[in-house]
Amino acid sequence: MDDNTSNLKGPLEGMVVLDLSRILAGPFATQMLGDFGADVIKVERPNQGDDTRQWGPPYSFSQDGKHQQSAYFQSANRNKKSITIDLKNPRGVALIKELVKRADVLVENYKVGDLSQYGLGYEELAKLNPKLVFCSISGFGQSGPYAANPGYDFIIQAMGGLMSITGSAAEGDTPQPTKTGVAVADLFTGLYAANAVLAAVLHAQRTGEGQHIDLALLDCQMAMLANQGLNHLVSGATPRPMGNAHPNIVPYETLSTKDGTIAVAVGNDSQFRTFCKALGVAAIEQNPQYKTNALRVENREDLIKKINATTRKLSSEALLELLTHARVPCGAVRTIDEVFADPHVEARQMIVEQTSAEGLTQRTIGNPVKFSKTSVTYRKPPPQLGIDTHEILERVLNLSADEIHKLVKDRVI
Repeated sequence: MDDNTSNLKGPLEGMVVLDLSRILAGPFATQMLGDFGADVIKVERPNQGDDTRQWGPPYSFSQDGKHQQSAYFQSANRNKKSITIDLKNPRGVALIKELVKRADVLVENYKVGDLSQYGLGYEELAKLNPKLVFCSISGFGQSGPYAANPGYDFIIQAMGGLMSITGSAAEGDTPQPTKTGVAVADLFTGLYAANAVLAAVLHAQRTGEGQHIDLALLDCQMAMLANQGLNHLVSGATPRPMGNAHPNIVPYETLSTKDGTIAVAVGNDSQFRTFCKALGVAAIEQNPQYKTNALRVENREDLIKKINATTRKLSSEALLELLTHARVPCGAVRTIDEVFADPHVEARQMIVEQTSAEGLTQRTIGNPVKFSKTSVTYRKPPPQLGIDTHEILERVLNLSADEIHKLVKDRVI
């Protein structure tokens, strides 16, 4: 199912992915596969499509104003073809099964058991295509007492502990649970899904055996607790929100300046000595209470107070220049518009501009992977709903124009 509109190729060229997912986790995973060259067919509900098509404003508009697309949808649906099929119609189910026979991967995030009700569960589809890699993404997984519960990113951040360690106490010592600025539980899960799919495809190529991947947002959120989760398992203590400070490293946080704040990440004792020399604070460097990172963590409050007393005398620009010259890890605290205007970001080609057949100019965030031999490809902008339906049915399933017309008339597609 190669895209004939482009000669660009990626490392996954020839892989066919049937994308029955919506919102963010699944679409983010399949966009990654598409960026790597896979042919991704996004199956959507007729007349409605992916929920995120309506998640706006903001929207991009075509020059004639007849077409629009939400920024949210654009964030996770590049390099895909959109086909609309009604899964509640038996003829729609039959079309999906024909596509499955030609696919390497299927990604879905329906409620647990829903696809099986249509005859599209893993066990049924594996009989049609034994090499099929079937990836199910849900809030709580295919098993366990919460399996039937719906799970959105915000709920998972709450239940998975992330909100309990994010932000700072607003009133006294009472923590104020805070979500992150983007849906990281969804994004973590999407990255795990893309990795798992590639591992399973490699296994299928070697053995001829496909498999079912069960991914839960809650599981992925827990896995991403990383050092904070292990801090609890090792010490028994419950981690608390610390604002911009790090629970295991000091100083590793924002520091106050004359006109704002900057971020500093002093990762070891040698860097701390360099940091102190750059600031000209010999008394801090030579203080035995701060000699090692463990001691600095123990005496965090007193140390940061002394450091801020010095950094507040300098402007952010002057402090950044001083620390950068000394090769101390540091950075400005910037807004998103400032990030996109950065010449380094431009040099890394992290902004991609594409124009659709309908005249929508769409700018998306580039894939961060830089291959030395193969390449990330940007073959197709985020599609309008169902725009590729006729082409896929005709070219891939060999349906005639009359057969497709009847499917449209009967509201199957």
